[in-house]
Amino acid sequence: MNKIALITDSTSDLPKEIQEMYNIEVLPLHVIYKDAEYEDGVDITPEEVYNSLPREIPTTSLPSAGRVVELFQRLKEEGYRDVLSIHISSGLSGTYAMIKNLEETAKNIGLRLHVIDSKSISMGLGFLVIKAAQLIESNTPLNEIISTLDRFKSEIKVFFVLKSLEYLRKGGRIGLVEGTLGDMLSIKPIISVNSEGIYYTVVKSRGRKGSIRKLVDIVKNAIGKSRVRVAVMHGNALDEAMGILQSIKDGVDTSGIFAGQVGPVVGVHTGPGLVGVGFCPE
Repeated sequence: MNKIALITDSTSDLPKEIQEMYNIEVLPLHVIYKDAEYEDGVDITPEEVYNSLPREIPTTSLPSAGRVVELFQRLKEEGYRDVLSIHISSGLSGTYAMIKNLEETAKNIGLRLHVIDSKSISMGLGFLVIKAAQLIESNTPLNEIISTLDRFKSEIKVFFVLKSLEYLRKGGRIGLVEGTLGDMLSIKPIISVNSEGIYYTVVKSRGRKGSIRKLVDIVKNAIGKSRVRVAVMHGNALDEAMGILQSIKDGVDTSGIFAGQVGPVVGVHTGPGLVGVGFCPE
C-alpha cells in the first residue's frame, strides 16, 4: 500500500492528541517581534502573545521553506511517496502558495506533493485535516481522498466574534468585514469565511453579550437537525467559550464537541476575546 504523508500548518489548531493519533505533520508559522522570532505553538504560547499586545503587536510570517524541505527529505527516508499538504486559506495567508511552489523541489526529492487550499482557518482547517487522516487510515486511494476533501470543505462552517476589529485591521486580514464606526457604537459583526476563503460579515449585533447570543443562534440555525462535530475555539476567553459549548450541546445533535484555544498566530490577528464555532457533518 502506497504510504501517504499528511501535512498541515499550525493555524489548524489541532489538539496534540489528534496530531499524534493520525501522525499529522504540523508546520509552524512564525510570530515576529522587533527583537525576537518564535515558531507558532513551539516556543511561544497564546498567553504570551496576549500579554505582550499592550507593548507590541507582533507580525506573522510563513513556515520556513528550509524546514519544509527538511520535512520532505525525512518523509522520503521514512518511505513515503505521496504527500498531502492542507493549509490555511490562501485568502488569509501565503502559506498555501509557498508550499505549492515547492512541488518541483518535492519531485526532485522523490515525492509527489498534493497541496489543498482549505479556504478556512483554525478548526475549519482542522476538520478537513482530520477527514483526510481518516481517509488515509482507511486506505482510500489518493485521487478519491482529494475529490472527497474538495466536496467536504464546502460543508465545513466557521463563525466567530471578536472583542475588537483592531487586530484584523492592523494585520491586514479585515477582508470584507466592516469596522471603524461599528467599534465606536459597540456593534459587533458575526464573521465567517466565504467561498474564496476571505472574512466577511454574516450579520451585526450590538454589545458583547448580544453578539455571543447571536453567534449561538446562527450556529444552531446553520446546523439544523444535522448530526455534526463541533469545535468551540477562543482567544483568552475560556469562560465564554464554555458557555457557548454548553448552549450548543444542549440543542444540537453532536457526535463530538470540544473547546480549545486558538494558537499564537491566529491570536495575533484576532486579539484577546475571540470566541468562535466550527462544525462539520459527522
